[in-house]
Parts: sequence; structure tokens; C-alpha cells
Amino acid sequence: MTLATISITDADRRVDAVRRFNRLYTRRIGVLQPDYLAGPFSLAEVRVLYELAHRDQATATDLASELELDPGYLSRIIRSFLSRGLIDRTPSTRDGREMWLTLTSHGRDAFTPLEHGARQQIGALLGELSRPDQQRLVAAMSTIERLLGEPSPGMPAAPYVLREHRPGDMGWVVARHGALYAAEYGFDLHFEALVASIVAKFVDHFDPERERCWIAERDGRNVGCIFLVKHSLTVSKLRLFLVEPEARGLGLGKRLVEDCVRFARAAGYRKVRLWTQSNLLAARHLYAQAGFRVVGEEAHHSYSQDLLAETWELRL
Repeated sequence: MTLATISITDADRRVDAVRRFNRLYTRRIGVLQPDYLAGPFSLAEVRVLYELAHRDQATATDLASELELDPGYLSRIIRSFLSRGLIDRTPSTRDGREMWLTLTSHGRDAFTPLEHGARQQIGALLGELSRPDQQRLVAAMSTIERLLGEPSPGMPAAPYVLREHRPGDMGWVVARHGALYAAEYGFDLHFEALVASIVAKFVDHFDPERERCWIAERDGRNVGCIFLVKHSLTVSKLRLFLVEPEARGLGLGKRLVEDCVRFARAAGYRKVRLWTQSNLLAARHLYAQAGFRVVGEEAHHSYSQDLLAETWELRL
């Protein structure tokens, strides 16, 4: 069997995409060059220097674990640094068999231009991009860190933030409803058209005292939304509730529904009403959990599907 005849699966394509990204990034930051950062150190040696420069002290075991370096390879680096006067060793207070490693003044002098060069290099890389593209790049990298188990320093404790809508959000609401409901429920373009009409009406007749759109963000990306709109003086409607698959399981859906109900109560409504479909099980669970009850049902054929529409209400 030749490579040309091997069936390419979605998993294969994902692997290829990650490898392609790795090749691009390592090339752009020059890690494959023998004189990384125009200095006399290899990438592994620079990583060891970086760890020691940002710690008061560390053992070889600490460094091997943190950097996932082979202990034998790390031992050779340490011996080289000792012979060049870059580090000192002192007995560990926690285990007499271990030695604390610290940078000497000579070691710090050697590391300083490397740190400066790395910051200049990344600054130049970012300088090729517009400010919005820089923000998107940093957000994408934060997502990679989170998914691979390396959270960004200083990340907020909450896995998402909620905010009011701003320009650009309405297009996202329409596009993601259309794409997500097509992928998960088989809804056709007529559903996306319905969402677009709801959004247009919300924007054209927006009453900030009695209506609101919540947008959920995570790592700089929109991952959820919910709307409360005015139906009458006493009745409001919960609409366009969506949580992206990547943000499910974080309690975001429950939080969106609770904030929506809380706002409706504060705005003076006596009732919140919503219209949904019986097959939207996750959303229905959250509505029931918040105290909504089904008050009407109607079978219909819409969006190329046979559906059972439900009207739910919550008395405030």
C-alpha cells in the first residue's frame, strides 16, 4: 500500500494540522537555528537558564520534571554550566542527596541578553500584525495553553466572562446559531433566517432599561449568548440561548439563564416566556432547573425537521 492509497481520516487531518502549526511556529521563532537568539546556547540550555533565572533555586529533579528533559541530557547541561561558571551548587535542605542549583552573577549576565533578545524577537513578530490580530493571536495561544493543561499566568479564576453586546456580536449570534443548529440538529437555512430576523428586531427596537443581550467570552472568544426581550409591559421573552460545545460543562448555561431571569425580575416583568423544541434536551433541563414550566405544545414541520414546539413560562 502506498501513501497515496491510505485513507485520510478526520483524526489524521487534525494531526497534520498540529504538525503544520508546529513547523510554522518553530521556524518563525528560530528554535531550529544552531545559534538560537544569536547566542552560544542551544534551545534546551536557554530553557534551563530561564527556569533558574526565574526561581530562587531549583534541583536537577525539579528542572527535569518542569522541562520534561531526559535526566542524563540535563546532567550534561548542568556540568557544562558549572564548568563555565554560570551556576552554583549547594546542598538541598530537604534532601541531602540533592543539590540546589542557582545562577551566578556571570550566569545572570549571560542570560540577560538572551531574555532581551527573546522579547525583541516576539515583539517584532507581533509588530507584523495589527492590534486586533495581535489580540486574536494571544487569545488563540491562551486557548492552546488551557487545552493542553498549561493555563496562562494571571488568568481569571472564572473560566468565562459575561458582558453586554457590542458591534460584531450580532453577526456572530446569527452565524453560530445557523452553524451549530445545522450540525447538531439538522436545521436548515430557514432557522438561520429566523435568528437574523430576531436579531434585527432586537437592534432596531432595543430598550436598554428592559432588554438585554449577554455575550459570554472565554480566552477572548465568544462562547455563548442569551437575550431577554420585551413582549409586553408585564411579559418578557428569553431568546437565542446558545453555549458553544467547547464551553459546556462550565456552568455557563445555568449562569446565563439565571442572569437573564434576575434582570427580568429587576426590570419589573411578572413573567418570562420562551419558545423551544422538545429535542433541545440540555436547554430544557436548564429551563426546568430555573423554575420554568411547559404551558403549551404544538407539532410542526420547520427547518426541514418534524418538531414538537414547546412554550415555557416562569412567573416572577
